[in-house]
Amino acid sequence: MPGAWLAFEWTHDIVGDPATVIGASLWSHPFTANKAVKPRRMEAANRQIALPSRNWIARVSDHATGWPRAAPINAAPNALESNQMAKPKHRWEFRARFRTNAFGWKGSKLAAERLKEALSEIKKVARTDPVLAADGAILLMEKLWPALAQIDTSSGALGNAAGKTVHALIDIVLAAPVDTTQNERWLERLQQAVDDDGVDYLWEVSERWGELCRTPERASRFADDCLSLVRASWQSAGGYCKWTPACLSCLLKAQRHEELLALIDTAPYLSWGYRCFGVQALVAMGRGDEAIAYAQDSHGINNSPTAIAQTCEAILLEAGRSEEAYARFALEANQATTHLATCRALIKKYPGKEPRMILNDLIAATPSDPGRWFATAKTLGFLELAAELAERSPVDIGTLLRAARDYQDSNPSFASHAAMAALRWMAAGRFYELTASDVWEARRFALETAERTGESERIRAFLDELMASSQTDAFVRQQLQAR
Repeated sequence: MPGAWLAFEWTHDIVGDPATVIGASLWSHPFTANKAVKPRRMEAANRQIALPSRNWIARVSDHATGWPRAAPINAAPNALESNQMAKPKHRWEFRARFRTNAFGWKGSKLAAERLKEALSEIKKVARTDPVLAADGAILLMEKLWPALAQIDTSSGALGNAAGKTVHALIDIVLAAPVDTTQNERWLERLQQAVDDDGVDYLWEVSERWGELCRTPERASRFADDCLSLVRASWQSAGGYCKWTPACLSCLLKAQRHEELLALIDTAPYLSWGYRCFGVQALVAMGRGDEAIAYAQDSHGINNSPTAIAQTCEAILLEAGRSEEAYARFALEANQATTHLATCRALIKKYPGKEPRMILNDLIAATPSDPGRWFATAKTLGFLELAAELAERSPVDIGTLLRAARDYQDSNPSFASHAAMAALRWMAAGRFYELTASDVWEARRFALETAERTGESERIRAFLDELMASSQTDAFVRQQLQAR
C-alpha cells in the first residue's frame, strides 16, 4: 500500500559479503532479516540485488494489515511493485494540452479545436486497439473540467463542442471489449470525473450510465446504491441529485421497468430528462402506443417539444408506421439549423415521399411567411415554385439578387422573376438597411435578363411605374431615377 512500511526477509542464507549483494548506498552495515524500509527504498533494493537462482523469494509484509505477500524476485522486473499502477503503454498527445487551467477566459475557440484534435487521436488508436482507445477516452473525459474550468462558455459554442465530443467518447468506451475488472476501474474513474465536473460537461455520461455498466446485474447494484439519494432529493424543496439520470438509466438497463415508472411518478416536477427513461421502459415492455401517450404528456415549460417529437417519431418508425410518423411528428422532429437542411433531412428519412410534396408540406406549416422557403425550392430545382414564393411574400434581398445573377444564362426567365421580385419588395419598403447598390443591381439584372427573354418593353414599363408611383419607397424611387 502506498506510504506503508514494508519488511522483507530472504528464504535462503546470503552467501558472500552483503555489502556487495545489496548496494552500499542502501545499507553500509551487514544485512539483517526483517529490515524495515520504505517502498521506494525497497524498489531500489530490488533493482540492485543480483541473485543466482530463481528460488530466491521475498516475503513482503504490509505492516498496516499484517498480511504477507510473496513474489519471485527475478521473475519479472519490478515484481514487488504489483500494487503500483502500471506505466502507461501509450503517450497521448492531448494529455499535455488538457492540463489543469490550460485555457483562459477567451479560450473557447481554441478549446473546441483541441477537442477535435484529441478525438481524432483517440479514433485513430481505436482502429487497432479499442481497449487502449477507450482508456484514452476516459482520460480525456477526466481532464475536461480541470482544463476548461476558466473559459467563458456564455456563447454555448464550447458546450456544443464538448457535448459532441463526450458522445463520441462514450461510444468508443462502449465499443471496447473489456472484462469486468477493467470496466469497474473505468466506472470508478468516470464516477469521480462526473462528481468533479463543475458545469456538467459529462451530463451524457450520467444519462448513459446503465450502458456503461454493461450488464443488468452491475446496473441493478448501482441503482440500489442511488435510490435513497434520489428519493431524498425529490422530497426536499429544491433538492437535486447529480446522479438521478444515472439511477434511472440503471433501472432501465436492469429491466426493472415498473419500478422505474413508479419512481418517475414521484418526481416533484415534470421533466423530460426523467420521463424519457419511462418512455424507453414502456417501449421495452412492448407498449409503444402507451409510450407515445406518455411522451405527449411530458410537455412542459422547460421541456423540448422537438426532443419529444423525435422520440415519438422514432417509436413509430421502429414499428414500421412511417405514414403515421410523418403525419404526426416528422415536421417538428426534423427541424435543423436551416430550412434547406430541414427539408433534406425529411427527404432522406422518408424516401418514399416525393421531395416536392415534402416541401409543400413545410411551406403549408408556415403560412404567414412562405417566402422563407424560396432558397430551398431554388436549390432543390423547383424554380417555378421558388418564383411563386417570391411573389407571395418577401425574400431576403441578398438571396434574390444572387438568384437573379446566377440564373441569367441557365434560366433567364427565373432570373427575371427574382430581379423583379427584389424591386417590388424594395419599393414596398420591406427591407431594412437597404443600400443604393442593391437597388442598382436589381435594376441592372432585370434589364439584362429582359434582353435575353425579349421582354425589355414590359420590364421598362414596370420600372417606370415604380418611379412614378407615390407608394414606392422614397429612397428606392430616388435611386431608380438616378440611374
